Amino acid sequence: MSLFKRMSQVFQQKANAALDKAEDPTQALDLSYQKMLENLQQVRRSIADVLTSQKRLEAQQATLSAQYDKLQGQARQALQQGQEDLAKTALTRATTVKSQIEQLTPQIEQLKTQEQSLEDTGQKLQSKLELFRSQKDTMKAQYTAAKASTSAMEGLTGLSENMTDVSMMIDRAQDKITGLQARAAAVGELADSGVLDNLAIGSASHDDIEAQLKKSSTDSNVDYQLEAMKAQLGIGSGKAGSPAETPGPGGNTLVIRITGDSVYEVPTSVKPALDSLDDSLETAITRNDQEAFSKSADELIKLIHGIGKKLPDNDLRSSDLIVPSQDMTVEQAKKMLEDESQG
Repeated sequence: MSLFKRMSQVFQQKANAALDKAEDPTQALDLSYQKMLENLQQVRRSIADVLTSQKRLEAQQATLSAQYDKLQGQARQALQQGQEDLAKTALTRATTVKSQIEQLTPQIEQLKTQEQSLEDTGQKLQSKLELFRSQKDTMKAQYTAAKASTSAMEGLTGLSENMTDVSMMIDRAQDKITGLQARAAAVGELADSGVLDNLAIGSASHDDIEAQLKKSSTDSNVDYQLEAMKAQLGIGSGKAGSPAETPGPGGNTLVIRITGDSVYEVPTSVKPALDSLDDSLETAITRNDQEAFSKSADELIKLIHGIGKKLPDNDLRSSDLIVPSQDMTVEQAKKMLEDESQG
């Protein structure tokens, strides 16, 4: 063996011995406990950040809701004054605001779920921290007692310093294993609960086709709201401020039967709105979209109830339009349309 290699081994042995003497296992336990405590504090800070974001979005949603109500009121006032273009502008802005309100709702729910997940993680970390603190105190007491006993026995039996080094290395390895296990458990809990995932708030970019489809849907919805509001205020669909058509037995009315409900008479001035909702119903039925079907049927029935006049049972006039109920399934609505076409 070369001289330099022997000198290197001797130096390494001396360095390891010095480190073993300088290292205090109780300090390693305290450091592990401090790391776990910092993890818990970080979780609590994350909870506060998520809660702050949630409250901010809720406040923004409340502001948008107030703005939506104001625009609806302005649209009604404009119609009453005969300013149809101004009413349509207000309804267009109200539709945009309503879309923003609806986009905030899932974000708020996501933050609530994130907050609950963090709360659960914090409780688990708190339990682990309390358990580790108890174990730490016990191990420190055991270490202190063992160290005192060892010193006493060394004085009596004259055990060599090398035997003491072996015992200390075992204790040090056990302490490090305990600290690493505690850290791994804490990180695992955070990963499983989704705390380490980035919270992304905002909507994805849309392509031009989707933007055009949304604009078309918004324009159709605004036209429907405009016609419905004009009918409720008694304003005809012709020139702004012209006398409204009133239900009667003549050609100015439509007879509509709601399945499972009654027969109603509505003014023809609301026909554009009826046609728009009827097209939405047919599209939902064609696509087997139960949610869209129920929503369109509910809006159509509310419109008929709001502006129509319920006919008595002895009125035997034929129906111009048969509307399915919102409780129907898409399959039932299809069968009703097939029976109607065959009849």
